[in-house]
Amino acid sequence: MKASGPKIRISHLSITIGGKAVLKDINLQIPEHQITVILGPSGCGKTTLLKSLNRLIDLNHQAKAEGEIFIDGQEILHDTRDVTKIRKKMGLLSQRPYPLPMNIYNNIAFGLRISGRKQKRILDRRVEHYLRLAHLWEEVCDRLRDPASALSIGQQQRLCLARGLAVDPDIILADEPTSALDPVSSKIIEDLFREMKKQYTIILVTHVLRQAIRLADHVVFMSEGEVVEQGSPQNLFSNPQTAQLRAYLTEGN
Repeated sequence: MKASGPKIRISHLSITIGGKAVLKDINLQIPEHQITVILGPSGCGKTTLLKSLNRLIDLNHQAKAEGEIFIDGQEILHDTRDVTKIRKKMGLLSQRPYPLPMNIYNNIAFGLRISGRKQKRILDRRVEHYLRLAHLWEEVCDRLRDPASALSIGQQQRLCLARGLAVDPDIILADEPTSALDPVSSKIIEDLFREMKKQYTIILVTHVLRQAIRLADHVVFMSEGEVVEQGSPQNLFSNPQTAQLRAYLTEGN
C-alpha cells in the first residue's frame, strides 16, 4: 500500500479527569485513507483518545487536556475553534447503535435537513445514497417509514453509520463498533470499513486482537494511558519490542 501523509497529528497530548491521568504524553501520526487501529486492554485510554479527536471530551467538565491535535494541519484543541465544525468532519460509531427515535428515512434525512438540503427530491436521492454506502438499502428500501428501532442491532449499527456519513465527514471514528454484534453483522461492518477507507480515514478502537490483525493498516498499541508501540501490523505483531505488547499478544485476546 502506498504510504499516505498524516491526516491527524497528535503532539504531547495529556488528559486528566478529576485529577487522574488518563492519557499521558500521547504522540501520534494517523495516516490518511487507512484504517488505524487503536489496540489495547480495557481501561487503557483508547476511548478517551478517540473522544479527544472530536472534542467530545469537552462534555466532561472534570476533564483537562494539554497538548495539541492537528487535523489537516489545523490545531483543534484551542478554545476559539468551532467545535461544531470539528465534529462535522467526523462520523462517530459507538459500541452500541443509537438510532434517533424516528423512522429509518428521517434518521438519515435529519442531518441533511440541518445542513440545508430540504427539497424532497434531493433528500430522497441522498438518503438512498447513504443507505447504499452502508449496504443497507436493499434491506430497508420498502420500509423507510418504519421506526429505526424495528431493525436488528446489526442493521441499526449500519443505519448509524449511514447517518454519520450523511454529514459529509472525512474521518470515521469507530469505538468498538462490533462488540454488540453477531459474527455476520460484524463481518459486514468490517467489510464496509475496508471499502470506505478509499474515501475516509478510519480510526478503530478495539481490544480484539483478531480484528486488529484483519483490518489494520496502522496499529497503535496502548497500555495504562500511554502509547507503547505504533507502526505497521506486520512489524508490531511479528516483532513486538516491549514486554507489554508481547504479553498482550501471548494472551491472544
